[in-house]
Amino acid sequence: MTSATQAFFNILSASDLAALIRDGTDRSIFDCRSKLGQPGWGRRAFEGGHISGAQFLDLDHDLALPPSDAGRHPLPSLARWLSIVRRFGVENTHQVVLYDDAGGAYAGRAWWMFRWLGHEAVAVLDGGLNAWQSDLDTSTHPLPEPSEFQSKPALTKLVSTTDLASNTGRTLLDARAQARFDGEEEPIDPVAGHIPGAMCFPFPENLDANGLFKAPELLKKRFAKLGDDPICYCGSGVTACHNILAMHIAGLPEPTLYADSWSGWITDPNRDVASR
Repeated sequence: MTSATQAFFNILSASDLAALIRDGTDRSIFDCRSKLGQPGWGRRAFEGGHISGAQFLDLDHDLALPPSDAGRHPLPSLARWLSIVRRFGVENTHQVVLYDDAGGAYAGRAWWMFRWLGHEAVAVLDGGLNAWQSDLDTSTHPLPEPSEFQSKPALTKLVSTTDLASNTGRTLLDARAQARFDGEEEPIDPVAGHIPGAMCFPFPENLDANGLFKAPELLKKRFAKLGDDPICYCGSGVTACHNILAMHIAGLPEPTLYADSWSGWITDPNRDVASR
């Protein structure tokens, strides 16, 4: 096996991943498929066929805690997440590759969380499972031996609800659809609308007609004029990471994640909300 390359990439093409597997590069591949409101769907999809050698990361159990005042998908503690990564046998030398079947909507959350541990060699499969042309594996494999993965200083930035409430002038980007942002519909959360002062930047607009990330120059044009250190949020801190990933692809500085997002913001009825 060869160690992960030091030329770090945020996304990999299907052909890049095939070459990585063929060359025997030390790696950990994770299937991050999920459907909101359908617990267990991702696991069943994984068991129905997945990229050979992949393991399954569950949005509700691995990438989040149960719903609380911190929203529908609260981040686990850094220590808990580190223990999960070790349980899956990930080594510091591994190239981590993440995929889903939703344009990176869920894989982007895992990408952010690996970078939260300071791991640079992590990438999302561009186009996800839809771009993978090789056969899918339906066999189940035991977990590898636990690792001694060591965290490093975070490559990410977080903001709490308390700090956000006293935010002075930083740009807020909402990754949800325009209709949810405007308060015209709300299929998931009990309150419709958005955080006052936010701008609507739906995450699917980071993708082209083929479900691949747009070219860096197009993404840079989309995000470049937002001021210093924008704050990204969504419904529950999942697809907000897609906008963060898109900004990385564009070569822009690391933005901040508001992980509690809309579902956490509205747990206090005294917080202001806005609509169209």
